[in-house]
Amino acid sequence: MIPVHALLQVVDRQAPITGYTTYIVFSIIKLIIVFTIYMLSAALLTLAERKISAWIQGRHGPNRVGGRGGWLQPAADGVKNFMKEETEPGNASHPLFSIAPALSFVPAMLVWCVIPFGSPLPTPWGRVDLVVADLPVGFLFILAIASLGVYGIVLAGWASNNKYSFLGGLRSSAQMVSYEVALGMSTIPIILLAGNVTMSEIIRQQAHSMWNVLNLTTAFVVFFVAALAENNRVPFDLPEAESELIAGYHTEYSAMKFSLFFIAEYANMVTAGALMATLFLGGWDIPFTGWDNAAPFTVLKTILTLGCFLTKTGFFVFVFIWIRWTLPRFRYDQLMSLGWRVMLPVALGYIALLATTLLVLQAIGINPGPVHSFILLMENICILLVLFVMVDEGRIVSPAYGRAQQARIVRLRARSARRAVTEGAGK
Repeated sequence: MIPVHALLQVVDRQAPITGYTTYIVFSIIKLIIVFTIYMLSAALLTLAERKISAWIQGRHGPNRVGGRGGWLQPAADGVKNFMKEETEPGNASHPLFSIAPALSFVPAMLVWCVIPFGSPLPTPWGRVDLVVADLPVGFLFILAIASLGVYGIVLAGWASNNKYSFLGGLRSSAQMVSYEVALGMSTIPIILLAGNVTMSEIIRQQAHSMWNVLNLTTAFVVFFVAALAENNRVPFDLPEAESELIAGYHTEYSAMKFSLFFIAEYANMVTAGALMATLFLGGWDIPFTGWDNAAPFTVLKTILTLGCFLTKTGFFVFVFIWIRWTLPRFRYDQLMSLGWRVMLPVALGYIALLATTLLVLQAIGINPGPVHSFILLMENICILLVLFVMVDEGRIVSPAYGRAQQARIVRLRARSARRAVTEGAGK
């Protein structure tokens, strides 16, 4: 039973919550609010994706359910999935077949526990931090939990006892493991710069200097591409590959189990957007002002910073959808080549270069500030110029599309073919 008298005590609004009971009550309230908004966002994103794809392709989106706007389309999808019959292959592994959809969804939701989504909220019981659990190892928690998502997909492919599902699961495990290494490596520069693994401290570091998207542009590019691959979004949707593997790992799923994979995909997309907003765009920090980071904290500051965080997250989610309806799918060899021959070496090389730069700046007496950030920005611009010229010219990734003349594309493809023959002879 909760001791009510603890909730009736009035303390300093700007002081952190100290009472154990009050802390538990507010933690439960935050859990309920975050979970509700998270599930609603995942459902509404299915409508947003249809609307944006219709807008890009110059046609009407859903307009049969819920009036001309089609606003009740997510509800109609949910009712349909609840009413459909659950099917299961005769020789499938029932426990793993049932638990796999949940394993795809739960890690994405757990990551939200350590992401701050607004400035502290003053209440009569003390200052409430807008994060479910402000862990001192929040950064490591994200890397550990996010890596569990691949098990749901692999188990779904294996437990279905279907060769198409199994091939989809194998493709997915190879893809996600390949890009997960690059994803993890791209976050190390953030720790080097912030000197801390707490998410709140990473936001504070960006608020007092420059957002990491400018300080660490190379790491941001690697993280963004790896996040696309981790979410199985186009151009990295090979695990599903509708035209080749009949929807891949979830071929044998139906009704709500099938729907849960889609909810997991959109949930992962929201989580990736929130992570990029937090790690590279300052989180809930409002740009060009320090007003929101200084005490005293007010309800107005909480509302504005929450709106700023949601705007940044929504921007990345829009970019994810935009890319899906704009770019074609990679070939499998191109995907693996990009992951192992470009992303991982770039991430490792950037860590070494950034660590050296930080040591040199410290040795010559340039501390974090405008000059420090400007030097890092110039360094990133030079790296990206070299990197994009190398990749875009087909020297590393086999060229399938380019803005160059046809003769140049033929020459680049011939170079790739000669390289493949040379590597094959060397084995």
